[in-house]
Amino acid sequence: MASSARPPRPDRRLLLAGATATAALAALGFSPEALAQQGLRLGEGESFDFEALKQRAREMASRPYQAPPSPRPDVLERIDYDAHGKIRFKPEMALWADGPSSWPVTFFHLGRYFQKPVRLHVVEGGRAREIVYDESYFEMPPDSPARELPRGAGFAGFRFQESRTGHPGRKGEKLEWQKNDWVAFLGASYFRAIGELYQYGLSARGLAIDPAVGGKAEEFPDFTHIWLETPQPGAEHVVVYALLSGPSVAGAYRFRMHRGKGVTMEIETKIHLRRDVERLGIAPLTSMYWYSEKAKASAVDWRPEVHDSDGLALWTGAGERALRPLNNPPRTMASSFIDENPRGFGLVQRDREVGHYLDGVFYERRPSLWVETQGSWGKGAVQLIEIPTDDEIHDNIVAMWVPAGPAKAGATYALRYKLHWLADEPFQSDLGRVVATRLGNGGQPGTTRPKGVRKFMVEFKGPALEAIPFGVKPEVVLSASRGSFSYIFAEAVPNDVPGHWRAQFDLTVDGTDPVEMRCFLKAGDTVLTETWLYQYLPF
Repeated sequence: MASSARPPRPDRRLLLAGATATAALAALGFSPEALAQQGLRLGEGESFDFEALKQRAREMASRPYQAPPSPRPDVLERIDYDAHGKIRFKPEMALWADGPSSWPVTFFHLGRYFQKPVRLHVVEGGRAREIVYDESYFEMPPDSPARELPRGAGFAGFRFQESRTGHPGRKGEKLEWQKNDWVAFLGASYFRAIGELYQYGLSARGLAIDPAVGGKAEEFPDFTHIWLETPQPGAEHVVVYALLSGPSVAGAYRFRMHRGKGVTMEIETKIHLRRDVERLGIAPLTSMYWYSEKAKASAVDWRPEVHDSDGLALWTGAGERALRPLNNPPRTMASSFIDENPRGFGLVQRDREVGHYLDGVFYERRPSLWVETQGSWGKGAVQLIEIPTDDEIHDNIVAMWVPAGPAKAGATYALRYKLHWLADEPFQSDLGRVVATRLGNGGQPGTTRPKGVRKFMVEFKGPALEAIPFGVKPEVVLSASRGSFSYIFAEAVPNDVPGHWRAQFDLTVDGTDPVEMRCFLKAGDTVLTETWLYQYLPF
């Protein structure tokens, strides 16, 4: 790999420390030579550290963009979904199959849907060596188009397999690592992890460039180079570095990832803009929402609900907690939640009832993904993009932080944050939480229903509601951008579940423009629930 950034002059003490670490690993059989003997082809070594990578990204941003080459696109087009599924990486060829990491690394093959190769490297003792593609790493049919790719064509991505020595978060539990993985980087700058319920779902990515900007195609920058840091024996985390490049941006990323109850990623990034960006999405999350208990077209599908996520959760800089249920809108919609130094946000899957999905793909196990901000993020907004979909195969939801002010060419953004892939948000309160949103015709049962009136049932559940004295009803606090409310009251959900209440109200509104609504429950001056935020789109 030819580096465009000259590495800093090495410190003699660091060289000695690196040499000592390399010697210790070599004594255990984990040297580059040992990896080569295992069968992995490695390139020449060169110096590597994160500071040099950040400098490289800065220098790249000052030069015109060069797209990564794609080897033999005509061949890759023939590696369709079926052909790609028949190509299997040999687990015995995995990086660190015998240590020192508890989590071996396997690689994805190129194909029709992943045509841009990412250059993968292993780092050890301050030196990086490229892992060179060889078709012998993969099992494939004799007639597979992949056999026609040139030598060293490259990989589509990589993944960390489960621990060779047992799950660190669950004593005595050990999965067959050759068949189970917990983090995958594949396609552009997309990556994802399983949560504590052992299921993949939504994705994260390095950066979002101009999603849902009218008259402008979204840009998808790529992780073009990846460096996998060799861990010390017994390490409880893995470290990955990535170089991001696209027509509008260049950036350096560091991921420190821990496999415990779920997956936690500490991310540090420095981003440089090559040109102006209209909508710059930091820490973007991408998911799928088709329909839920809130709204479903008649006979569109046999399952009660289909979604990877059902809400956008917010924890503002001022301390307010809120949930915005997701929509499958009739047209692309962008919502903005203005904030300063937010504490966090995430796309969550709160509905965990198996009977609400009735599907063997385990939507009830899909992880929630929370962004924990670190340091000062300044002014900006959490923005939510919702795109119409008529099937579950399309990711149609994006949530991200968009800094205030114009994102101009030459601008630099240095940020740190954590990603928590769990079953629920990592930082919870005693407030009642939104657990369901239901819509129906307005008015009272048994009477003629008025035209243009929509009924809402918003369910809350949580410790603060459990503490309400018997006979006391919480107050419903409502507001809307337009329209008027009627028939407002709160009641306990008649299911004998402590702390399970619902707010009921009717909304009368004219026209078809969106209506922004807020609702929460309180008792006196005490707030009992998080805030329900909703964008209603009148029919």
